[in-house]
Amino acid sequence: MVAEKKYPRMIWNVLTVSGILFSIWLFYMGWKQGIFTSEEALRSFLSVWGNWAPALFIGIQILQVVIPVIPGGLTLAAGVLLFGPWWGFLYNYVGIAVGSICNFLLARSYGKPFVQSMVSEKVFDKYIGWLDKKDRFDKLFALAIFLPVAPDDFLCMLAGLTKMTLKRFTAIILLAKPASIFAYSIGLTAVIQHFLSWLATVGV
Repeated sequence: MVAEKKYPRMIWNVLTVSGILFSIWLFYMGWKQGIFTSEEALRSFLSVWGNWAPALFIGIQILQVVIPVIPGGLTLAAGVLLFGPWWGFLYNYVGIAVGSICNFLLARSYGKPFVQSMVSEKVFDKYIGWLDKKDRFDKLFALAIFLPVAPDDFLCMLAGLTKMTLKRFTAIILLAKPASIFAYSIGLTAVIQHFLSWLATVGV
């Protein structure tokens, strides 16, 4: 029984590491092709997808929230680097909000076994006690979403195990998410741009 529980977790760990390595490779290739440093190269890249480029990116953002094998921080930064600070923020916001609602609904439909299969036992045990707080859960959840000090995607699933209504959950996500998304997007973009500048300096 223990081996059966560990096996899916091992698969998720392999997928997560693979997603991180793949994301790093994509960023490196994008830099080599000038996508992040040349407006003309960026415009050429986006023109391949035409009007579907924003929809494609939002779909990727939704996917990384529901199936967390690609680091969310990287996709946040990618949105800003590809579409600019304002449109990038908007597409990040829409994708993450929709993905968060999907997590809530999946947890509500499939229950605790589904949630346990999506996170490590350590994380699950650390936050499962929030369910015992009952009336206080909504406030703790809203604070955690506004101040990203906890695993947001998992907490959205955890909320699905409570009596919180979809309407209340959606309101919390829509009102509390923008601040953290904006902060992460701008901060990570600055870090990545400095890193790319360093790569250019050392001639990589």
